[in-house]
Amino acid sequence: MAKETVSGLENIGGLAFEIIVSKLEPCEVAAVACVNKRFKDWASDESLWSLFCSKDLALSSPLDPLGNPCSSFKAAYGAWREAYGMYPWPLVRRVKNVWDRIRIWLTGNFPEVLPTLCKGASEVELNELEKSLKVKLPLPTRVIYRFCDGQKVCSNVSSERVKNLCGLIGGYSYYNYLVNVFLLPLNVIIKETRDVTRLLEFTRPKYIVTAVSAYNEKMFFLDCEVGQLYVGTKNLLSRGEMMPCVPNGLITSVHDSRSGSPQDAMLLWLEEHVRRLENGIIKLREEGNIRSISLFPEQSPTCSLATTYGVQVRASAVFIPEFSDLTEEAQEYMFGYSIRMLLKTEGCFVHGMSFDSCQLHRRHWIIKSNDNVVGDFNGEAVIGQFPLLRSGEKEFVYECCIASTASPGSIEGSYTFVPGRLADPKGSPFEVEVARFPLVLPEYIF
Repeated sequence: MAKETVSGLENIGGLAFEIIVSKLEPCEVAAVACVNKRFKDWASDESLWSLFCSKDLALSSPLDPLGNPCSSFKAAYGAWREAYGMYPWPLVRRVKNVWDRIRIWLTGNFPEVLPTLCKGASEVELNELEKSLKVKLPLPTRVIYRFCDGQKVCSNVSSERVKNLCGLIGGYSYYNYLVNVFLLPLNVIIKETRDVTRLLEFTRPKYIVTAVSAYNEKMFFLDCEVGQLYVGTKNLLSRGEMMPCVPNGLITSVHDSRSGSPQDAMLLWLEEHVRRLENGIIKLREEGNIRSISLFPEQSPTCSLATTYGVQVRASAVFIPEFSDLTEEAQEYMFGYSIRMLLKTEGCFVHGMSFDSCQLHRRHWIIKSNDNVVGDFNGEAVIGQFPLLRSGEKEFVYECCIASTASPGSIEGSYTFVPGRLADPKGSPFEVEVARFPLVLPEYIF
């Protein structure tokens, strides 16, 4: 029967065979090639392996994992399978996809970060980290570092401040407080983990430091046993208090190489981060010649938008875990919030009159926690300033912070503006809405 089946297949034309083989997985095609010489020739067709390279690895030219050209697409595919043969292939494809997406976004939006991305780590280097720290890395994290060994400081810019705003994860600022989070390379992970382990007196070596802010002690820890990623709170040093950064229910099979779809928090975290970048949920912040990825949301429902008399106000908040206190006696959640206001090109139209400038005088905030009003504040200025808005100019942006004893919460309110300038008003004051924006503990913490 087997011989009759093979004999029947040999009568199939080349086009029909190509269509059939294109539906198979690469490993199945390799098995078909073992049947006879004719099948081997068909299964070696470059167009077929070009399709596999494109579908599995998003390769448009035959390159090996180090970026070196190969003699054919089949050779390139074989080089990738050999290099990552110790890992589930669906996981390799998934990790490559997330790094490809990150690099594409950076190329089009923030190329300054690209020189900070290190080349992939070797199996020897990953094994050395495990030996040094006495941990077993989750499989997805190993593959993540095989593709990119974290970040180094930029070397092609002169300003140290600019260097330190190239964190891949990004951050936020308010007053004089600044966060900008880098993904650490393996050699720094070893050093930071040893230092922090001594400070925190971990009872067993299962946590490693994977990401930190360049400007403060905001730290992310990977639990190598269960694959969860944690971030330190206000009580990190005193109580070892941390918060999970990814929903626990999404983490699966982090050490099972037989599973086709293991996923740990590091992989889920990076996937969610690049999704937000691609969709414009978070964007670059530009201040003078300094650029960075800002974690303040830019789209609803986490960013509010209101336009009143031509004055547009956008507002959003980001959770600040490193200043939050989860102890029962305190339970205080810290949020930073960002306000972006501008006067539209057509100016403001108030009481039947048009003006090309207006200046903020007062603010009114209503703060809620679980829909209960917990604060009602009136005052002059914002962070000590009275911003003057002119039609067509860039947004005036300021950041501040607020503590909440429960989640969810929210902020809403209004600004009082005068047409013209405070020193030379051209009309009566008018109120500008600040639409409600949420203060909510997020599912993913960055």
